[in-house]
Amino acid sequence: MPGFQLIDYRKLTLYIITAFGRKRKINFSFPSSFVIMVKFILGKKIEMSQIFDEKGNVIPVTLVEAGPCYVTQIKVKDKDKYESVQIGFEKLKDKKIKKSQKKKPYRYLREFRASEQRTENGEQKLGVGDKIDASIFGEGDKVKIAGISKGKGFAGGVKRWGFHGQTATHGTKHEERTIGSIGSAFPQRVIKGRKMPGRMGAERVTVKNLKIVKVDVENNLIAVKGAIPGRRGTLLEIRGE
Repeated sequence: MPGFQLIDYRKLTLYIITAFGRKRKINFSFPSSFVIMVKFILGKKIEMSQIFDEKGNVIPVTLVEAGPCYVTQIKVKDKDKYESVQIGFEKLKDKKIKKSQKKKPYRYLREFRASEQRTENGEQKLGVGDKIDASIFGEGDKVKIAGISKGKGFAGGVKRWGFHGQTATHGTKHEERTIGSIGSAFPQRVIKGRKMPGRMGAERVTVKNLKIVKVDVENNLIAVKGAIPGRRGTLLEIRGE
């Protein structure tokens, strides 16, 4: 089934604590056909909006254009040293395709690791050219979404790290938002990792446990409850949990 990553859990070990405080080990075994399906797709952030549920409560949602994506390459362990599925999003116009993009004429290419892609017969579940769209998700599904957050430029310590700044009285002058001392007498240098002013934002951020409240397969739209990192038009990697 396109859009799914197969992970085989054939053995499971649980440890329980008995009433007497002893630790017991329990092993579970599942047949080889027992698999967990993990969904994945690329999308673009459109905007935030709101909808109402049956009771009239307001639900803030983020509208996402999810796909359609197409499988461009399947990497195998024997040849590529690892297993993954590469998908493409937003097909380019003919006049926009460069020579190096002729085999994969997509604006965005991303890989999703696939630890188990084969069935019992050794056949691949995903094939090159398979289409992945919003239909792989359903209302109520939980997903985690990764994207590049908004860039905020060079920011001070109060905005970037939440420092409280200096006191407002007792001789403080033009120093209300400075970070203060950045070191000590020893070792006479600034320790690596010190929180200081610098560029803020424009980093990869992943938000987990987001709930899908609406799916529009015809228009390739999904409505996700809550906020998602990035500006409008940000590329998003959406994975099912």
